Amino acid sequence: MTIKKRIAILGSTGSIGTQALEVVKAHPDYMEVEVLTAHCNADLLIKQALEFKPNSVVIGIEKLYHKVSEALQPHDIKVYAGEKSISQIVESSEIDIVLAAIVGFAGLQSTLKAIEAKKTIALANKECMVVAGQLVTRLAQENAVNILPVDSEHSAIFQCLVGEFQNPLEKIYLTASGGPFRGKDREFLSKVTKQHALKHPNWEMGKKITIDSATLINKGLEVIEAKWLFSLKPEQIDVIIHPQSIVHSLVQFQDGSMKAQMGLPDMKLPIQYAFTYPYRFKTDYPRFNFLDYPQLNFEQPDRSTFRGLDLAFEAMRQNGNMPCILNAANEVVVHAFLQDKIGFLQMADVIEACMQKISFVAQPSLSDYIQTDHECRIIANEQIKR
Repeated sequence: MTIKKRIAILGSTGSIGTQALEVVKAHPDYMEVEVLTAHCNADLLIKQALEFKPNSVVIGIEKLYHKVSEALQPHDIKVYAGEKSISQIVESSEIDIVLAAIVGFAGLQSTLKAIEAKKTIALANKECMVVAGQLVTRLAQENAVNILPVDSEHSAIFQCLVGEFQNPLEKIYLTASGGPFRGKDREFLSKVTKQHALKHPNWEMGKKITIDSATLINKGLEVIEAKWLFSLKPEQIDVIIHPQSIVHSLVQFQDGSMKAQMGLPDMKLPIQYAFTYPYRFKTDYPRFNFLDYPQLNFEQPDRSTFRGLDLAFEAMRQNGNMPCILNAANEVVVHAFLQDKIGFLQMADVIEACMQKISFVAQPSLSDYIQTDHECRIIANEQIKR
């Protein structure tokens, strides 16, 4: 790579966004920041812009525009505001790669716009594929756009497939740490608080994804994402608990052989691989030593206790707008749990109720996804207030 890759980081103040900036900082000769966007963290966005000197920044909350603009005006950094501006900025001809790291359904529109603008997508927003995988993959094919996964598990599958594209997959295994409550029963989980759930044993992540990991629904969302990313049937995807988070995922080929991608848990590695693909750049990150891990353990997930995983598999099998319903309900219940408005076990109950109550659409359009998301949030909140 001799020409610098110009990167737009959508969601630069979140966990993935801040780690992506560390990757850029480590390789100034090969990549630079062109655009930064944030929803409401104006102070951190300003700090990032002053350090990385992007061409433009976007703050999602319009009332924060003047604060950001006044801070950056002397530095010749363009400032825009509003959610529509985030979708518009990705069309810039100065952008080579868009890191889609806006959390949840909110990241869908900007990702679709980036694909239509024929930008390479480094996908950290799994919800885009969960909600509208059929639409996203079709647009990517029509526009000859590469979608490079950033989730550690999907990056692992992708890395295992490099050089194997002529060899059909038989099955993939997505690994899961099991989260902070691995091995716990329903009686224990009925008493857990958000403070317990936010203590992930292996990964440093944002609050929403950390709660998703504790419920195992995050793995369910990843299952649906994998279906679309790798053109798989539901029966070709399995989940296995691996507490050490060293084997990030595995692929099994039709001859029975398997390949795994391994390494110490560090999200900067899959972020960097997406930015530098097909190359691997040198890092000074800690190296894995087999002698430090004399045993690597694997076990079946407890689907009866952590019901969100099975709900996700069911949503994937039904397809249509059902994964959109699952995702919207989950976003609502996680927010409610973080606000102490719902118990840990009740989250799956609300999601299941939404999947039963909302009208099924077999071939949804973008407007159907938007309508489903809106309707589901209303019903989920009604269920929580009961």
